[in-house]
Amino acid sequence: MFVSIPARRGSALAVATLVLGTALTGCADATSTDDTTQVLASFYPLQYVAEQIGGDLVTVSSLTPTGAEPHDLELSPAHARSVGDAGLVVYLSGFQPAVDDAIEARQPEHVVDAAASADLEQHGEDTDAGLDPHFWLDPLRLAAVAVDVEAELAAVDPANADAYAERADALVASLTDLDAQLTTGLAECTDRVIVTSHEAFGYFAERYGFDLVGIAGIDPDTEPSPARLREVSTIIEDNGVSTIYLERLLSSKVTDTLAADVGVATAVLDPLESLSDAGSDYRSVMLTNLATLRTGQGCA
Repeated sequence: MFVSIPARRGSALAVATLVLGTALTGCADATSTDDTTQVLASFYPLQYVAEQIGGDLVTVSSLTPTGAEPHDLELSPAHARSVGDAGLVVYLSGFQPAVDDAIEARQPEHVVDAAASADLEQHGEDTDAGLDPHFWLDPLRLAAVAVDVEAELAAVDPANADAYAERADALVASLTDLDAQLTTGLAECTDRVIVTSHEAFGYFAERYGFDLVGIAGIDPDTEPSPARLREVSTIIEDNGVSTIYLERLLSSKVTDTLAADVGVATAVLDPLESLSDAGSDYRSVMLTNLATLRTGQGCA
């Protein structure tokens, strides 16, 4: 598999810290005024799982505001303290250091670490990059996390354990169906090399039989070197790649420049680190990604 890792961002860090105060208002207690269990998720895909399983029995807040880049998250002391007050915290260790620090400092009673159930792997040629955190782009790995969230919600609120189990079963079925749609929809793609602005799609590529080339790495903070850009250009030309995929939350400058230099199109592929469109959710964005890839990879 092709793979590498390095580029990215802007002032999302300051924005995330500023917006977070509003995002977490009122989520300090384990139960809210309407007696629902307070669940704190570290970023969107985990928020989605908690919402789908908890339904109206929980109130879910995200530490990462909508539209913010989760890699950049910082927590104020007050927000870090809220981690210890939630009824359940769902996070991904190693992905957001500020959240890891808050978990260690506040020691919440009920915690689900998605890294424990998602079976993280290393992707790319950079052995110093660590494990790839972007497991949620494989729906079946996200389903494994759902099982653990259901079990911990039942421990927090045993009176509603049956309801959580029923909703978790429905979510797992939905994610399994999504995987089937992706498998079928991408099976006949003529172009099996996906070039993306940062290397978020390793698990996706592995699941659906693609080779992934990231202009930037797992953590897109580091600008790609001229040598890396030449390497990616060669891969594009040698493999007849027609489309490079960029992301809404990241600067498209490097991707746009590379696409212009090699004469290929660009399209948006959403790594679902945070929602960017009102009314969308995990499933709808993944299906949009499917449609985008079917066009860009010669599947239609």
